[in-house]
Amino acid sequence: MVGAVDASFVARTFASASTQGVSSRPKSASKQTTPEETQKLNELKARDREVREHEQAHISAGGALIRGGASYKYETGPDGKQYAIGGDVSIDVSPGRNAADTIRRAEQIREAALAPKEPSAQDYSVAAQASGMQAKAQAEASKSGQDSPAGQGGSASPPNAASATAVRAYQIAQDAFTSIAGSLIAARA
Repeated sequence: MVGAVDASFVARTFASASTQGVSSRPKSASKQTTPEETQKLNELKARDREVREHEQAHISAGGALIRGGASYKYETGPDGKQYAIGGDVSIDVSPGRNAADTIRRAEQIREAALAPKEPSAQDYSVAAQASGMQAKAQAEASKSGQDSPAGQGGSASPPNAASATAVRAYQIAQDAFTSIAGSLIAARA
C-alpha cells in the first residue's frame, strides 16, 4: 500500500532491532562523556558565545549598513551539536551620495568594525579603510567648501591645508592599524 504504514512491518523492524542489541534510545542518552569531551564542550560553548556576541556587536553598531545577518563557521562537538567558532558580517563600505554622507557612513563603518570587545585584525583593517574613506571625503568637503560662495570669506584654511590635514589623518590611522595588526599577529604566533 503506497502512502500507508504497514503496522506489522514497523513491529517486525523494532523487534528485530531489539533482538540484535540495537537500542532505540539516542546514542548520546546512553553514552557518558569523558572529562576531555566535557572540557572540549565547555570550550566550544564559550567560543560559540564569544563569536555570536562579537558578530552581534557589529550588527548593532552597523545599523542600516549591514547587509544580511551574520555568517558562521561551525565545528561539531563531541555531543554532535554545531558550535560557532568563527563568523563574519557584511557591511556596505560604498561612499555616500556626497562628501557629508560619506563622512557619516565612514564613521558608522568604523564604529561597527570596532564595536566588539576584542576587534580582530580584519576589524582593524575595515576601521582603517573607513578612516581613509573619511579623510578623502573631508578633503573633498573642504575643497568644495572653498569653491562655494559661502566659503570665500577668508576665515577658513586654504584648501591645500585642509587636504594636507586629511591626508595626515589618514596616514596616522593607517600607521595605527599597521602597528595594532602587527602586535595582534605577533601575539598569536
